[in-house]
This record gives sequence, structure tokens and C-alpha cells, in this order.
Amino acid sequence: MDLNKSNASIGIIGMGDMGKMYARLLSKAGWRINACDRPDNYQALKDEFSGSQQDITIYPNGHLVSRISDYIIYSVEAGAIDKVVAEYGPSTKVGAIVGGQTSCKAPELAAFDKHLPPDVEILSCHSLHGPNVNPKGQPLVLIQHRATDKSLRFVEQVFSSFESKYVYLTGEMHDRITADTQAVTHAAFLSMGTAWAANNQFPWEINRWVGGIENVKINITLRIYANKWHVYAGLAILNPSAKKQIRQYAESVTDLYKLMIGGHREELKRRVKAAGAAVFKAGTEGQDLLLKDEVLDRFSLSKVSREKAPPNNHLSLLAIVDCWSKLGIVPYDHMICSTPLFRLWLGVTEYLFRNPDLLDEVLDIAIDDNTFRSDDLEFTFAARAWSDCVSFGDFGSYKDRFERIQSYFAPRFPEAVRVGNEMLKTILEKTTH
Repeated sequence: MDLNKSNASIGIIGMGDMGKMYARLLSKAGWRINACDRPDNYQALKDEFSGSQQDITIYPNGHLVSRISDYIIYSVEAGAIDKVVAEYGPSTKVGAIVGGQTSCKAPELAAFDKHLPPDVEILSCHSLHGPNVNPKGQPLVLIQHRATDKSLRFVEQVFSSFESKYVYLTGEMHDRITADTQAVTHAAFLSMGTAWAANNQFPWEINRWVGGIENVKINITLRIYANKWHVYAGLAILNPSAKKQIRQYAESVTDLYKLMIGGHREELKRRVKAAGAAVFKAGTEGQDLLLKDEVLDRFSLSKVSREKAPPNNHLSLLAIVDCWSKLGIVPYDHMICSTPLFRLWLGVTEYLFRNPDLLDEVLDIAIDDNTFRSDDLEFTFAARAWSDCVSFGDFGSYKDRFERIQSYFAPRFPEAVRVGNEMLKTILEKTTH
């Protein structure tokens, strides 16, 4: 039978933020949605969607969703995927297609292979953006793990209303690229937030963090901490490539910080510029930057004028390029499969490294100016601590660390998310062409 909107329904197991986004968008496009979350959330979800004009039916558990749905999407955290699929997978409708939208595909696909009946097809997905970002023009990964081309065409039809850009990968390729584009990016911003909290600072209230690059650092850090901890923990801890990269970032931060406090000007310049040459190829200085001053300056949480801000050595940016260089990563190779946050991070890094005068100034500041020494010390501690947490595979420690810092910044989340959404929208318009 050919599946279409008139005779097929979509199942969603896991109604967190992304699950709800998928349910609402697919229902709006005319698909019948069968959805569930944990049994203890059943009544609250039923109440939430009871007044909806959309065709979304909430069920008490995944057995009831699995047995009647033609394409079932597991929207649960990567750390819980095996347990959830083990419970509900055997109830999957004969001939159905099953996928998941976790950010780390190795455990997800292993769970499907292990627990799904052999007469079920496996075709996973991953929207490379958060629930508050318009999916139009954003990458949507499709992984044809155990499925026919006909089923792939059907899944493409299901998601067509998103107007996303399809990216076709294997699970292994997906995990490698998401490690390259997300793991170190998240580690950098998690470390910034940790350092600010350790120093008891709200950075937008201090004139040390004002101006274009600082706006991006502050907004993205708060945006990450406004999310749920497991969004980042699963990707970092369950993805083998991610562990290696986060460890290298911590090592790059530590090495560069030691050169700064030791006053090793020439060695610092040599190392940083060699890394920049490896990542940002020669002859690209004249090309358009992803981000420009007027865009970066527009989105500030600070009320302090940029002119009053002291110069910064941007250790976090110097270290990301050193890390990419050590790992042989060329970030532009993954633009087709990049998240909005990664494009922002690459944009501000490129902004610094493709302006030779600014880079020289930053490197001199790193040696001559002690203004940020205590902040850089806490940042170095934080980068190493996050790396240890990931290396040990400790979800409990990751959660405790994340939520402690989250509570510190929580009062400013509404404003930061609003400004961050505007910033992302503007910058995405400039980086998706």
C-alpha cells in the first residue's frame, strides 16, 4: 500500500520540546499524529492538546502508539533510548518505519537493531537546530539504515512541510560530523558559563564584556544553559568522537593559557597563527565574512558602550582554532550539516582570525594585559572539568554541574532567549546562502 496523508499516521514517542515541535508542525501539515510521553505525563499532555484544532491524539504509553502508527519517531534522550525501544519496540506495527531524532546515532541505531522486529524498517532523522528555531532552510539529516528507497521517499514526504535541507548520511558519518560541529562548540560555551558563575559575574553587567564578539559569547552561553542538560550530555558522552575532541579543546585551552602567563609571546603567536593558517586557508582574506560588526553589535544584553570595554585576549576563540588544527578539522567542510550555534561560533572565530591586525592585537593583549587573567584561569579549570566529566561518562555529574550553573543564570533567560532568537534569525539569513 502506498502511504500518504489520507491513510497513514505518524507516531511520536517522547513529547519533550522537540517532540512537541514535530507533532505540531506535522499535524499542521495534515498528518494524523499519535503521541505519548512517560505515563506520569499522560494527563498533563492530554490537557495541553485537548483544545487543539490539530489532529494530535495523546496515548498513555508507547505500546498504543507503536501498534497503530506507520512512521514512529522516538524523540527521547540518547541515554534512555535503549530502555525505551526495548519496552515499546516489540509492539511496532508490522511493516512500519521507525526512526529516532537523538543527537547521537550509535546507541539509537544499536537499540533499533537489537529490539525492533525484522519486518520493521529503520530510517532515522535529526533536525540540526533547537525547538525554537524555524526549520525552514535548516539541515535535516536522514539516515536510511534499514529501509527501502520507497520508504525514504515517504519520509521525505512526511517532512516536506518543514522546508528543511535534507542531508543523507550513515549513522557513523552523522556522529563524526556532529562531534566536529557541536561537541567542542558546546564545551566552549559551557566552560564560559562555568567561569562566569565561579567568579560570581553576570558578564553583561560588567564593562569587560561589551561589543560584537562578546554579544555572541554571552547570548549563546545563556541560550545553551536555558535548555535541558541531556540535550548536550548525550551528544558529548555517548559519541566517541566527541570525547576526543572535548579533551583536545581542554588541552588547547591549557597550553595557550600557560604560554600567556609565562609571557611566551613569540611561541604563542607562532602556534596560534599556524593553527589559523591550517583552518582558514591563505587567500581568503578578501572573501565576505560570515559575520560583520554591524550584525554583531546589534544584539547586546549590556547597557555599557563598546568604547568603554577593555581589550580581550579571546582565549576561547584562540583555543577552538588550535583544537580544530590539532584534530585536522576544517569546519567549512561541514557547513551543509551545521547547527545555527556552530555557524555563529565559526562566524566569530573567522571574524577574529581573518583580521590580521585584530589577531595581532589580541595576541599582544594575551601577554601584556592581566585584566582577564582570573577569568581565563576559571575558564581553563572549567574546560578541563567538563572534559573530565565527559571522559568518565558521568551523566549524574554532568547534570549536577549543568543545573547548578543553569540556576545561577536563570533570571536572565527570557531576555537572553529573545535576543538570541533575533540574533540567530539575522545571522542565519546571512550564512545560509
